[in-house]
Amino acid sequence: MPSLGADMEAGTLVEWRVKPGDSVKRGDIVALVETEKGVIEVEIFEEGIVETLLVKPGAKLPVGTPLATIRDEAQIAQPAAVIAEKPAEATGKASAPPAPPVERAPVSPAPSKRPHISPLARRRAEELGVDIAAVEGTGGNGSITIADIDRAASKAVQPKSPATAAERQAGLRKAIAAAMARSKREIPHYYLGAEIDLSRALAWLAAENLKRPVTNRLLYSALLIRAVALAIHDVPEMNGFWIDGAFKPGQGVHVGVAVSLRQGGLVAPALHDADKKSLDELMRDMLDLVNRARAGGLRSSEMSDPTITVTNLGEQGVETVFGVIYPPQVALVGFGRIAERPWASQGTISARPVISASLAADHRVSDGHRGGRFLAAIDRLLQEPEKL
Repeated sequence: MPSLGADMEAGTLVEWRVKPGDSVKRGDIVALVETEKGVIEVEIFEEGIVETLLVKPGAKLPVGTPLATIRDEAQIAQPAAVIAEKPAEATGKASAPPAPPVERAPVSPAPSKRPHISPLARRRAEELGVDIAAVEGTGGNGSITIADIDRAASKAVQPKSPATAAERQAGLRKAIAAAMARSKREIPHYYLGAEIDLSRALAWLAAENLKRPVTNRLLYSALLIRAVALAIHDVPEMNGFWIDGAFKPGQGVHVGVAVSLRQGGLVAPALHDADKKSLDELMRDMLDLVNRARAGGLRSSEMSDPTITVTNLGEQGVETVFGVIYPPQVALVGFGRIAERPWASQGTISARPVISASLAADHRVSDGHRGGRFLAAIDRLLQEPEKL
């Protein structure tokens, strides 16, 4: 059972997307897991053949519980990578012997007139009043998934039960509360702020967007994320985790983007390798990430991989953000709204578009001097937008 955040203690296996005998490779979706934050697609990080499914759909299990075993080309059974361990951490380590099967899941039966549906999806259909006979399944062998039920309910414009929606929102708030309480309890935060003149960045952005079709235009938030990702090269201790009493650098620059959910609460999935992507790639991936987060289509790696988080509350009219670090990360960058401010430059004063940038950082890993250098690097990069 993968760990999809510091606040997650257990998850419910919704359905399998593979069966014994299937070949799998890194990045394949092998299962769906339900947490307080929604239904997450679980990826696999190894290559091989599925040998045993150890758990049946509907089971709620603690993080770290083996869900399946795979075997490599040497016919050696290994734990499936759905266990929450990064491939980079597993490299060079001897594989632990597979856990004894709790109960071998049966091989999918031959297709019949009655659609296959998991217990959780059936319960969701009952809650939403969806007729499963009219739902087209997109899961393995045409099975009906929770996403299929939600999609059918949305098309039918059927409102969710208020009690059910309230319960889900309460669960999400509980998960967020647990993570934030741990953050303030364990992490010695320090805060820094800076005002950044965005006149050059916005002028460049306006000129660049005139050359593009409307559907391919850039948002200034892509510039902010790109600047944060590149500034990490100057101050790498902002990118990583505090684990077992020590700082562990991130294996890549995976920027968590805070996304508010329509039903309330938020998630912060990762934009992988944000420092290596062009602005066009960042823009495309950011829009895709936001849409999937709100539709409940995130992947496990997107939930577990962020190495630093960026939150932008400018659209809400907020001027300054004092963020709370999401453990085990060690830093969070916040941006407020763009506002016209009097700005002194070369002996003259003029009105400039200014944004307030803040840094919340872990004092166990860095200090104010390094934090100040990090914000200065973000400012410097935004003064040369053509290089982003």
